[in-house]
Amino acid sequence: MGLSEAAKPATLAGREDWRDVPLVTIDPPDAKDHDDAVHAEPDADPNNKGGYIVNVAIADVAFYVRPHSPLDREALKRGNSVYFPDRVVPMLPERISNDLCSLKPGEPRGALAVRMVIDKDGRKRSHTFHRVLMRSAAKLNYAQAQAAIDGRPDDTTGPLLDSILKPLWTAYALVKRARDERDPLDLDLPERKILLKADGTVDRVATPERLDAHRLIEEFMILANVAAAETLEKKTLPLIYRVHDEPTVEKVHNLREFLKTLEMPFSATGALRPAVFNRILAQVKGRDAEPLVNEVVLRSQAQAEYSADNYGHFGLNLRRYAHFTSPIRRYADLIVHRALIRALGLGEGALPETETFETLSEVAAAISLTERRAMKAERETADRLIAHFLADRIGATFEGRISGVTRAGLFVKLADTGADGLIPVRTLGSEYYNYDETRHALIGSRSGAMHRLGDVVQVRLVEAAPVAGALRFELLSEGRTAPRGGRMRDTRARPPNTGGKARPGRNSKNGKKLRKPSRKKRKSKKEG
Repeated sequence: MGLSEAAKPATLAGREDWRDVPLVTIDPPDAKDHDDAVHAEPDADPNNKGGYIVNVAIADVAFYVRPHSPLDREALKRGNSVYFPDRVVPMLPERISNDLCSLKPGEPRGALAVRMVIDKDGRKRSHTFHRVLMRSAAKLNYAQAQAAIDGRPDDTTGPLLDSILKPLWTAYALVKRARDERDPLDLDLPERKILLKADGTVDRVATPERLDAHRLIEEFMILANVAAAETLEKKTLPLIYRVHDEPTVEKVHNLREFLKTLEMPFSATGALRPAVFNRILAQVKGRDAEPLVNEVVLRSQAQAEYSADNYGHFGLNLRRYAHFTSPIRRYADLIVHRALIRALGLGEGALPETETFETLSEVAAAISLTERRAMKAERETADRLIAHFLADRIGATFEGRISGVTRAGLFVKLADTGADGLIPVRTLGSEYYNYDETRHALIGSRSGAMHRLGDVVQVRLVEAAPVAGALRFELLSEGRTAPRGGRMRDTRARPPNTGGKARPGRNSKNGKKLRKPSRKKRKSKKEG
């Protein structure tokens, strides 16, 4: 992806001068590119007493990546950046993503900014878009910003605390009120981060703490994304929406049947809303069943995607939503930037007149596919790294939780690393095991011993295949006794093959190479 040497940093030509607005970036500590900056201040308008002005500035990628250029065609082909534990495969060349468009502190940078007026209840009263030249006042990480708010400022955040950080947190407190009233889907699914040694092998797996600093950025980005969609709809321009369909009737029925097995009523009369699921999640908060119910509710949801046709975002409980805030790493956002430039007459890099609903539908389908491909690659790379990490611990015992139940056996996620592995059904015992789809369980046909999604179990690592990213476990825990009654589907599992030992990397039954059975997972994003 060659970039012309003629590419220079943006200047004030055709832009508003925002260099004195003290916008700051707040990102993970290892972020290489910084494409969003935020600022908040009390609204001086007497008609908006207690309200705030929130500014979100986003790197002006459209200034550099022009429609149908070689750079644009390559970016569309990639669709998005792909993030691995040891490297990033960027959508755009590093000259753009890490330099010209990265909102570095003290450096003048072009940006597309949205100025949003928030009332005292956190609702957005109005917004305007601006093409600006800005200069970031500071580069902060989440923990650093949070520590300052919590009373532990450092040399960087100390001078910013009263003038920049406290107004941001006050504005967030207002926005959170409106968010809580909107009641989006509130799943508690912690994400793990693989930390590597200098030689590229796994050092440890951490679960970063969720901070208000994370939520602040997420909510401001969601507000900006909604503003972008609203503006383009008002101007009747085609755009690419971020959409998330409501669960299908079949999935809702299956969830209801599952909750019956926990003696939890599930009433969804009238229009389906995220609040219906949130009430279920609230009931199990702090209980043993919490991880299980969160997982099953997640599996009942549709997958978010891109579309030129708007059918809303169910999970966020929003009627219109578009991705605007990460054009360095997502092609959809670049399309939205170009559309805003065209709609508002903001200068060069606009969406061409030839881009119609039909052409954007094709782009949306293509980048939805690249997004799923990237997620699969990220997941498989993590699986291989963890399998390599555990390969010298064959025979060790671990605590885990049953994370999947299929006719083939039980998937178990280890507590310390988050690694997934399979316990083949043939190894569970000498009896047949029936697959109960409603309970998400395997149940012994003779003993009634039940192994259910969400159960905490002890396992022994039997085999690790780093190339396949696959782990195989032996179950050490006894199953619970299955209650009588309930619908059960019988898929007769064969008794274990007791003769001979498995060859390394091969299935003990048929000699085939150990492969990781396919499982669909969803990855939570910065703003849906």
